[in-house]
Amino acid sequence: MTAPELSVSVNGAPMRIAGGASVADLLARLGVANPRVAVERNKEIVPRAAHASTILTEGDVLEVVELVGGG
Repeated sequence: MTAPELSVSVNGAPMRIAGGASVADLLARLGVANPRVAVERNKEIVPRAAHASTILTEGDVLEVVELVGGG
């Protein structure tokens, strides 16, 4: 039996994701492979080391920002 889907907001857009999904799962679904990414969950930064262990919950508000270098 699969976990029910959750409703979350990612960069201001509604998204449905499988229950039990982590921040790392979300990044994979978004196709974000850049190691220089910042994730904010409910106005708190999620450390990169915690991406796999931070489980999303119903109503989470996430901001995903890819950092780019250049001059």
